[in-house]
Amino acid sequence: MTDILFGQSYYLRFDPKLWAAMQPYPPLGTLYAASFMREKGYDVALFDAMLAEGTGEWAAALRQYQPRYAVIFEDNFNYLSKMSLLRMRDAAFEMVEIAKAQGCTVIVSGADMSDHADQYLERGADYVLLGEGEETLAELLAYLTRDAAMQGVAHGGAPLPEPILEGVTSDSGLYAIQSLAYLHNGEVVKTPPRPVIRDLDALPFPAWDLVNREQYRRVWVERHGYYSMNLVTTRGCPFHCNWCAKPIWGQKYSIRSPQNVVAEMAWLKANFQPDHIWFMDDIMGIQDRWIEAFADELDRTGAHIPFKSLNRVDLLLRGKTIPALARAGAKVVWVGAESGSQKILDAMDKGTQVEQIYEATRQLHAHGVKVAFFLQFGYPGETREDIEKTLNMVRDLMPDDIGISVSYPLPGTPFYERVRGELGERANWIDSEDMAMLYQGPFRTEFYRQLHTVVHKDYRSRKTWAELRRLIRNPANLRPGHIRQTAAMVYHRLTLPGAQVKLDTLARLPHEPTRLPNVTLTE
Repeated sequence: MTDILFGQSYYLRFDPKLWAAMQPYPPLGTLYAASFMREKGYDVALFDAMLAEGTGEWAAALRQYQPRYAVIFEDNFNYLSKMSLLRMRDAAFEMVEIAKAQGCTVIVSGADMSDHADQYLERGADYVLLGEGEETLAELLAYLTRDAAMQGVAHGGAPLPEPILEGVTSDSGLYAIQSLAYLHNGEVVKTPPRPVIRDLDALPFPAWDLVNREQYRRVWVERHGYYSMNLVTTRGCPFHCNWCAKPIWGQKYSIRSPQNVVAEMAWLKANFQPDHIWFMDDIMGIQDRWIEAFADELDRTGAHIPFKSLNRVDLLLRGKTIPALARAGAKVVWVGAESGSQKILDAMDKGTQVEQIYEATRQLHAHGVKVAFFLQFGYPGETREDIEKTLNMVRDLMPDDIGISVSYPLPGTPFYERVRGELGERANWIDSEDMAMLYQGPFRTEFYRQLHTVVHKDYRSRKTWAELRRLIRNPANLRPGHIRQTAAMVYHRLTLPGAQVKLDTLARLPHEPTRLPNVTLTE
């Protein structure tokens, strides 16, 4: 029997777009929680939903490990968890019900759980960890274990030793545990908030031994020709983009030392030999000169691993940041460009300038680092002229990749409060490809789905043509795959005018926000 079975409800299979892309990463936040609790003396196991077929595998894991506590601890470093997609929420509800049926004490933690604790408690969860999770979980289990010890009986009928209680005195109740939600006499109780963990260097490395690493390696190598692992250097973000939800760390952020990060990279390199790292931070290198110190430490230790990261364009333009990123091994830097219209960036409280997007892109390319743009359409007040400015920015700079989204109101954000009166019965996307306009935005959902098509047709055809022109100058580099790329380019160019006509037609239609009810989606 196991003390704690950790799991999470992000099933890649339930997100068709990302299942097709097949770039899976283990749930890093869940692995941190598992290593944290193992360091406290608990026996832990992991159910990894990422590559699972469905919730039936969670039921099988519960039967296998017979845990006292089933802890659904979402990966808070995965931005898709923060989006609270309906398919994943429905899966989490089902996982709660399955664990309760097996007789477990069920504890849940994550962005959606923090925002909607009442829904998870109503579906059978015994406790909701609000915010960061690890320290709250440790105190809660100490309290519950002490309670069982006082009764003289534990899981399976064996007596329990009196545990060491951390911050919970023998005469205190659940309310003494900060950042916890539970039901009391049918009412939801939420305890006062807990400060975030500041000393990230003191945390143990994630519990990678619990992961089926060879399964991940096989998928990556077969689909992409290399093996990528994930890592973080920070928690949280101090910036004020008014559409960005921060239910876990709020406006706080904490950072690991460059030495601690490089030590983990060296450990990963020695034990797992990844070809690539994805730094999952909201923003990497917030502190001035951190990236320079990081590059220096990598040079000293020789622990370099090529990586991709997410950075802000204004921070990239500080001093030696871009040269240091290149020296550290950055291959791709994603930036939240969002829009080519300064009016929209200002409305978002983004705090960046369009000119900074241009300059950061030029400098990254000059140092041999690829750059990719996150683009966001549909923010209130955006016009066709603003959209065209964004498209012109993409054409001018030709980033190495783009990701397109539609403004998405999440609880706790100023943006959400601004549009909440316009929201329909449905306030979340079904999956990452949904692109539904959930509020009374500038245009209707079908317009933005078609805009996604138009932007990609234009971008992909231009990108392929630029690459082919380079290859024509160096024909020795031509490969059979370039024939397929050429055919795709021709197809996109031929179908682009028709796609643009359809977009113009959709732009003239009236818009009402999506009003579909939330329904069960995983059956």
